[in-house]
Amino acid sequence: MNHSVSWNILCDFDGTITVEDVIDSLLDRFGRPGWEVLERDWRAGRIGSAECMAGQVGLLDVSREEMDAHLDGLHIDHGFPAFVGQAKRLGMPIRVVSDGLDYAIDSILSRHGLDTLPVAANHLNMAGEREWRLTSPFRKPDCRSGTCKCACVAEARSDGRKTLLIGDGASDFCAADTVDFVFAKNRLIEHCRAAGIPYVPIASFDEALELLPALADGRLPPEIVVHPISALTT
Repeated sequence: MNHSVSWNILCDFDGTITVEDVIDSLLDRFGRPGWEVLERDWRAGRIGSAECMAGQVGLLDVSREEMDAHLDGLHIDHGFPAFVGQAKRLGMPIRVVSDGLDYAIDSILSRHGLDTLPVAANHLNMAGEREWRLTSPFRKPDCRSGTCKCACVAEARSDGRKTLLIGDGASDFCAADTVDFVFAKNRLIEHCRAAGIPYVPIASFDEALELLPALADGRLPPEIVVHPISALTT
């Protein structure tokens, strides 16, 4: 007999909901010299993502109009709106948790009629005609990320529901260690496999959409789960 399982969904944005990484696309087009050095320092572990992002945003040379036009040209996974609708029908709240830019997230989601989704992300402030600054309202003192996704997981778990993480990269690694299940894209697949984290690899939200009813009923087919799913129904 299957048992219904209540879930909260935490979903990364850049490279997960979006096809492109938003900040990378902005830096490639509007970044002043120096942002690549910060990127290398972050990848080498010399600085955290919060310090990297704040420095890189400070190097953007772009007007609001240029920013908006650029964001209008970025694409999301075409299956994401249907996924959101299905999650709502199944009573699974979704929160976007991102180490990216709230202004970009709000702009892109609004274009697809998804601006009611709650968002935890870095806050982008306009500091001049072509100057921008970053603050991190969801940062925690012991976390090097701008948005502490582990704190978001703890908050999601506080209501007694299980927690599903959907993500694709390094900013999701820590949170993946603390959730009940993961739908993983790209680099997050390797992390989950190496760490023995219960996950299913997905290439798109079309695949995630098909899995939602089974997740809700605790009956994901064992052959597509890379780790035992007994914990899903307990």
